Amino acid sequence: MTTHALAAPPTAAAAAPRSSIGAGVWRVADPKITLASVASMIVGATAAAHDGPVAWGWLALTVLGIFAIEAAKNASGEIFDWDSGADQGVTDEERSPFSGGKRVIVDGLLTRRQTAVVAAAFYLVAIAAGLVIVLVREPAVLWLGMVGVGLAFFYHAPPLRLAYRGLGELAVALSYGPVIAAGTYLVQRHDISAGVLWASLPLGLAVGAFLWINEFPDARADAAAGKRTLVVRLGRRRAAHGFVALVAVAFVALAALPAVGLPPLVWLGGIGLPHAVAAAGRLVRYPDRVHELIPAQAWTLLAFVLMAVGLGAGLVIDATLT
Repeated sequence: MTTHALAAPPTAAAAAPRSSIGAGVWRVADPKITLASVASMIVGATAAAHDGPVAWGWLALTVLGIFAIEAAKNASGEIFDWDSGADQGVTDEERSPFSGGKRVIVDGLLTRRQTAVVAAAFYLVAIAAGLVIVLVREPAVLWLGMVGVGLAFFYHAPPLRLAYRGLGELAVALSYGPVIAAGTYLVQRHDISAGVLWASLPLGLAVGAFLWINEFPDARADAAAGKRTLVVRLGRRRAAHGFVALVAVAFVALAALPAVGLPPLVWLGGIGLPHAVAAAGRLVRYPDRVHELIPAQAWTLLAFVLMAVGLGAGLVIDATLT
Protein backbone atom coordinates (compact mmCIF):
# COMPACT_ATOMS: atom_id res chain seq x y z
CA MET A 1 0.00 0.00 0.00
CA THR A 2 1.51 3.32 -1.03
CA THR A 3 1.43 6.62 0.79
CA HIS A 4 -0.52 8.06 -2.13
CA ALA A 5 -3.26 5.48 -1.63
CA LEU A 6 -3.62 6.64 1.95
CA ALA A 7 -3.54 10.35 1.19
CA ALA A 8 -5.58 12.74 3.29
CA PRO A 9 -9.20 13.31 2.39
CA PRO A 10 -9.93 16.80 1.09
CA THR A 11 -11.26 17.99 4.45
CA ALA A 12 -7.93 17.25 6.14
CA ALA A 13 -6.32 20.13 4.29
CA ALA A 14 -8.78 22.65 5.66
CA ALA A 15 -7.89 24.66 8.73
CA ALA A 16 -8.89 22.98 11.96
CA PRO A 17 -11.59 24.87 13.87
CA ARG A 18 -10.14 27.17 16.49
CA SER A 19 -12.03 25.30 19.22
CA SER A 20 -10.31 22.04 18.27
CA ILE A 21 -6.75 23.35 18.50
CA GLY A 22 -6.71 23.24 22.29
CA ALA A 23 -8.10 19.70 22.21
CA GLY A 24 -5.41 18.74 19.70
CA VAL A 25 -2.60 20.14 21.83
CA TRP A 26 -4.05 18.40 24.88
CA ARG A 27 -4.17 15.09 23.02
CA VAL A 28 -0.58 15.50 21.85
CA ALA A 29 0.50 16.10 25.46
CA ASP A 30 -1.53 12.97 26.45
CA PRO A 31 -1.14 12.72 30.25
CA LYS A 32 -1.37 8.91 30.38
CA ILE A 33 1.50 8.52 27.91
CA THR A 34 3.72 11.02 29.77
CA LEU A 35 3.56 8.61 32.70
CA ALA A 36 6.57 6.89 31.14
CA SER A 37 8.59 10.09 31.54
CA VAL A 38 7.21 10.57 35.05
CA ALA A 39 8.24 7.04 36.02
CA SER A 40 11.81 7.57 34.82
CA MET A 41 12.06 10.94 36.56
CA ILE A 42 10.82 9.33 39.77
CA VAL A 43 13.70 6.86 39.62
CA GLY A 44 16.24 9.57 38.80
CA ALA A 45 14.97 12.00 41.42
CA THR A 46 14.68 9.44 44.22
CA ALA A 47 18.14 8.08 43.42
CA ALA A 48 19.42 11.65 43.70
CA ALA A 49 17.51 12.13 46.98
CA HIS A 50 19.10 8.93 48.28
CA ASP A 51 22.54 10.45 47.68
CA GLY A 52 21.95 14.06 48.75
CA PRO A 53 19.54 17.00 48.98
CA VAL A 54 17.08 17.77 46.19
CA ALA A 55 17.21 21.13 44.40
CA TRP A 56 13.47 21.45 43.81
CA GLY A 57 13.60 24.38 41.41
CA TRP A 58 16.01 22.57 39.12
CA LEU A 59 13.89 19.44 39.37
CA ALA A 60 10.84 21.47 38.26
CA LEU A 61 12.76 22.81 35.25
CA THR A 62 13.90 19.27 34.41
CA VAL A 63 10.28 18.09 34.51
CA LEU A 64 9.21 20.94 32.22
CA GLY A 65 11.94 20.17 29.70
CA ILE A 66 11.26 16.45 29.59
CA PHE A 67 7.50 16.90 29.32
CA ALA A 68 8.08 19.33 26.44
CA ILE A 69 10.26 16.78 24.63
CA GLU A 70 7.55 14.15 25.15
CA ALA A 71 4.85 16.37 23.66
CA ALA A 72 7.14 17.43 20.80
CA LYS A 73 7.89 13.79 19.96
CA ASN A 74 4.19 12.99 19.91
CA ALA A 75 3.44 15.91 17.60
CA SER A 76 6.30 15.33 15.17
CA GLY A 77 5.50 11.62 15.16
CA GLU A 78 1.94 12.44 14.11
CA ILE A 79 3.28 14.14 10.99
CA PHE A 80 5.51 11.27 9.90
CA ASP A 81 2.90 8.61 10.69
CA TRP A 82 0.37 10.66 8.71
CA ASP A 83 2.74 10.94 5.75
CA SER A 84 3.42 7.19 5.76
CA GLY A 85 -0.27 6.34 6.04
CA ALA A 86 0.17 4.42 9.30
CA ASP A 87 -2.40 6.47 11.23
CA GLN A 88 -5.03 6.52 8.47
CA GLY A 89 -4.73 2.73 8.16
CA VAL A 90 -5.96 2.05 11.71
CA THR A 91 -9.65 1.18 11.63
CA ASP A 92 -12.17 2.08 14.33
CA GLU A 93 -12.19 -1.57 15.43
CA GLU A 94 -8.40 -1.48 15.90
CA ARG A 95 -8.31 1.67 18.00
CA SER A 96 -7.67 1.56 21.72
CA PRO A 97 -7.01 4.26 24.35
CA PHE A 98 -3.32 3.31 24.31
CA SER A 99 -2.49 2.79 20.64
CA GLY A 100 -3.31 3.97 17.14
CA GLY A 101 -1.39 7.23 17.49
CA LYS A 102 -2.73 10.53 18.80
CA ARG A 103 -4.72 10.93 15.55
CA VAL A 104 -4.95 14.70 15.82
CA ILE A 105 -4.64 15.06 12.05
CA VAL A 106 -6.81 12.04 11.23
CA ASP A 107 -9.59 13.29 13.52
CA GLY A 108 -9.33 16.86 12.24
CA LEU A 109 -8.28 18.44 15.54
CA LEU A 110 -5.16 19.92 13.93
CA THR A 111 -4.01 20.31 10.36
CA ARG A 112 -0.63 18.93 9.36
CA ARG A 113 0.77 22.46 9.38
CA GLN A 114 -0.64 23.22 12.83
CA THR A 115 0.79 19.96 14.13
CA ALA A 116 4.22 20.99 12.83
CA VAL A 117 3.91 24.34 14.64
CA VAL A 118 2.93 22.57 17.87
CA ALA A 119 5.89 20.20 17.53
CA ALA A 120 8.31 23.08 16.90
CA ALA A 121 6.94 25.03 19.87
CA PHE A 122 7.37 22.12 22.26
CA TYR A 123 10.88 21.37 20.94
CA LEU A 124 11.79 25.04 21.51
CA VAL A 125 10.49 24.92 25.09
CA ALA A 126 12.49 21.75 25.73
CA ILE A 127 15.66 23.21 24.23
CA ALA A 128 15.25 26.46 26.17
CA ALA A 129 14.81 24.60 29.46
CA GLY A 130 17.81 22.44 28.65
CA LEU A 131 20.01 25.41 27.79
CA VAL A 132 19.18 27.12 31.08
CA ILE A 133 20.24 23.98 32.93
CA VAL A 134 23.41 23.66 30.82
CA LEU A 135 24.47 27.29 31.21
CA VAL A 136 23.58 27.77 34.87
CA ARG A 137 23.49 24.38 36.57
CA GLU A 138 25.25 21.49 34.82
CA PRO A 139 27.03 21.67 31.42
CA ALA A 140 27.23 17.89 31.00
CA VAL A 141 23.44 17.76 30.61
CA LEU A 142 24.01 19.01 27.05
CA TRP A 143 25.08 15.58 25.83
CA LEU A 144 22.23 13.68 27.40
CA GLY A 145 19.82 16.33 26.16
CA MET A 146 21.08 15.93 22.62
CA VAL A 147 20.65 12.17 22.84
CA GLY A 148 17.13 12.59 24.24
CA VAL A 149 16.01 15.05 21.58
CA GLY A 150 17.62 12.93 18.86
CA LEU A 151 15.87 9.74 19.98
CA ALA A 152 12.57 11.63 20.26
CA PHE A 153 12.71 13.20 16.80
CA PHE A 154 14.28 10.34 14.86
CA TYR A 155 11.95 7.80 16.48
CA HIS A 156 9.67 8.62 13.52
CA ALA A 157 11.67 11.00 11.34
CA PRO A 158 13.99 10.15 8.45
CA PRO A 159 16.69 9.21 7.87
CA LEU A 160 16.77 6.99 10.97
CA ARG A 161 13.02 6.30 11.35
CA LEU A 162 13.75 4.02 14.30
CA ALA A 163 10.16 2.90 14.81
CA TYR A 164 9.93 1.90 11.14
CA ARG A 165 13.10 -0.23 11.30
CA GLY A 166 12.31 -2.35 14.34
CA LEU A 167 14.50 -0.19 16.58
CA GLY A 168 11.76 1.82 18.26
CA GLU A 169 11.49 -0.59 21.16
CA LEU A 170 15.21 -0.24 21.94
CA ALA A 171 14.98 3.55 21.63
CA VAL A 172 12.09 3.64 24.11
CA ALA A 173 13.86 1.37 26.60
CA LEU A 174 16.95 3.59 26.47
CA SER A 175 15.03 6.87 26.62
CA TYR A 176 12.70 5.98 29.47
CA GLY A 177 15.36 4.03 31.29
CA PRO A 178 18.92 5.39 31.46
CA VAL A 179 18.58 8.65 29.51
CA ILE A 180 15.80 10.37 31.49
CA ALA A 181 16.69 8.85 34.86
CA ALA A 182 20.40 9.65 34.50
CA GLY A 183 19.64 13.14 33.22
CA THR A 184 17.38 13.86 36.18
CA TYR A 185 20.06 12.57 38.55
CA LEU A 186 22.81 14.55 36.81
CA VAL A 187 20.98 17.86 37.24
CA GLN A 188 20.77 17.18 40.97
CA ARG A 189 24.15 15.59 41.77
CA HIS A 190 26.43 16.96 39.00
CA ASP A 191 27.43 13.39 38.28
CA ILE A 192 25.91 10.06 37.22
CA SER A 193 26.17 7.19 39.68
CA ALA A 194 26.29 3.53 38.76
CA GLY A 195 23.30 3.09 41.08
CA VAL A 196 20.92 5.25 39.04
CA LEU A 197 21.96 3.51 35.83
CA TRP A 198 21.32 0.08 37.33
CA ALA A 199 18.00 1.20 38.80
CA SER A 200 16.88 2.60 35.44
CA LEU A 201 17.42 -0.64 33.51
CA PRO A 202 14.42 -2.68 34.74
CA LEU A 203 12.21 0.38 34.35
CA GLY A 204 13.39 0.93 30.78
CA LEU A 205 12.54 -2.70 29.97
CA ALA A 206 9.11 -2.36 31.60
CA VAL A 207 8.33 0.78 29.61
CA GLY A 208 9.59 -0.97 26.49
CA ALA A 209 7.05 -3.72 27.25
CA PHE A 210 4.32 -1.08 27.30
CA LEU A 211 5.30 0.06 23.81
CA TRP A 212 5.47 -3.58 22.71
CA ILE A 213 1.91 -4.43 23.77
CA ASN A 214 0.64 -1.17 22.26
CA GLU A 215 1.97 -2.28 18.87
CA PHE A 216 -0.43 -5.24 18.67
CA PRO A 217 -3.61 -3.33 17.73
CA ASP A 218 -1.66 -1.34 15.11
CA ALA A 219 0.20 -4.30 13.58
CA ARG A 220 -1.92 -4.65 10.42
CA ALA A 221 -1.90 -0.91 9.65
CA ASP A 222 1.81 -0.63 10.50
CA ALA A 223 2.68 -3.48 8.14
CA ALA A 224 0.67 -1.87 5.32
CA ALA A 225 2.49 1.44 5.83
CA GLY A 226 5.95 -0.16 5.95
CA LYS A 227 6.34 0.41 9.70
CA ARG A 228 8.30 -2.71 10.65
CA THR A 229 7.89 -2.81 14.41
CA LEU A 230 9.01 -5.95 16.23
CA VAL A 231 5.39 -7.10 16.46
CA VAL A 232 5.11 -6.79 12.68
CA ARG A 233 8.43 -8.57 12.16
CA LEU A 234 7.72 -11.43 14.58
CA GLY A 235 4.01 -11.84 14.01
CA ARG A 236 1.50 -11.51 16.83
CA ARG A 237 1.83 -15.02 18.27
CA ARG A 238 5.62 -14.99 18.56
CA ALA A 239 5.59 -11.34 19.65
CA ALA A 240 3.22 -12.23 22.51
CA HIS A 241 5.78 -14.70 23.84
CA GLY A 242 8.46 -12.06 23.31
CA PHE A 243 6.44 -9.74 25.55
CA VAL A 244 6.36 -12.42 28.26
CA ALA A 245 10.14 -12.75 28.04
CA LEU A 246 10.66 -8.98 28.19
CA VAL A 247 8.48 -8.60 31.28
CA ALA A 248 10.27 -11.51 32.95
CA VAL A 249 13.68 -9.99 32.28
CA ALA A 250 12.52 -6.61 33.63
CA PHE A 251 11.45 -8.04 36.99
CA VAL A 252 14.44 -10.39 37.24
CA ALA A 253 16.64 -7.32 36.71
CA LEU A 254 14.74 -5.54 39.48
CA ALA A 255 15.29 -8.50 41.80
CA ALA A 256 19.02 -8.45 41.02
CA LEU A 257 19.55 -4.77 41.93
CA PRO A 258 20.80 -5.43 45.49
CA ALA A 259 23.54 -7.60 43.96
CA VAL A 260 24.99 -4.46 42.34
CA GLY A 261 24.87 -2.38 45.48
CA LEU A 262 21.33 -0.97 45.69
CA PRO A 263 19.39 -1.42 48.94
CA PRO A 264 17.04 -4.43 49.18
CA LEU A 265 14.16 -2.00 49.70
CA VAL A 266 14.15 -1.43 45.92
CA TRP A 267 12.31 -4.75 45.82
CA LEU A 268 9.23 -2.67 46.64
CA GLY A 269 9.18 -2.09 42.89
CA GLY A 270 7.90 -5.66 42.64
CA ILE A 271 4.47 -4.29 43.49
CA GLY A 272 3.96 -3.96 39.74
CA LEU A 273 4.59 -7.66 39.05
CA PRO A 274 0.99 -8.95 39.44
CA HIS A 275 -0.25 -6.48 36.82
CA ALA A 276 2.58 -7.47 34.44
CA VAL A 277 1.78 -11.17 34.88
CA ALA A 278 -1.92 -10.55 34.26
CA ALA A 279 -1.11 -8.54 31.12
CA ALA A 280 1.21 -11.25 29.80
CA GLY A 281 -1.38 -13.97 30.33
CA ARG A 282 -4.10 -12.00 28.57
CA LEU A 283 -1.85 -11.10 25.63
CA VAL A 284 -0.83 -14.72 25.07
CA ARG A 285 -4.52 -15.68 25.08
CA TYR A 286 -5.80 -12.89 22.83
CA PRO A 287 -2.96 -11.56 20.62
CA ASP A 288 -5.37 -10.91 17.72
CA ARG A 289 -8.34 -9.42 19.58
CA VAL A 290 -7.91 -5.69 20.12
CA HIS A 291 -10.68 -5.07 22.62
CA GLU A 292 -9.56 -8.01 24.74
CA LEU A 293 -6.10 -6.41 24.89
CA ILE A 294 -7.20 -3.04 26.29
CA PRO A 295 -7.14 -4.24 29.93
CA ALA A 296 -3.71 -5.80 29.32
CA GLN A 297 -2.43 -2.48 27.96
CA ALA A 298 -3.69 -0.72 31.09
CA TRP A 299 -2.14 -3.36 33.35
CA THR A 300 1.22 -2.99 31.59
CA LEU A 301 1.11 0.76 32.18
CA LEU A 302 0.28 0.18 35.85
CA ALA A 303 3.11 -2.35 36.09
CA PHE A 304 5.84 0.12 35.12
CA VAL A 305 4.34 3.01 37.11
CA LEU A 306 4.12 0.87 40.24
CA MET A 307 7.64 -0.43 39.64
CA ALA A 308 8.95 3.14 39.53
CA VAL A 309 6.96 4.25 42.58
CA GLY A 310 7.95 1.20 44.61
CA LEU A 311 11.60 1.35 43.59
CA GLY A 312 11.73 5.09 44.32
CA ALA A 313 10.00 4.64 47.67
CA GLY A 314 12.56 2.00 48.57
CA LEU A 315 15.42 4.41 47.84
CA VAL A 316 13.83 7.21 49.87
CA ILE A 317 13.05 4.95 52.82
CA ASP A 318 16.59 3.58 52.80
CA ALA A 319 17.97 7.12 52.84
CA THR A 320 15.89 7.99 55.91
CA LEU A 321 17.03 4.85 57.74
CA THR A 322 20.75 5.33 57.13
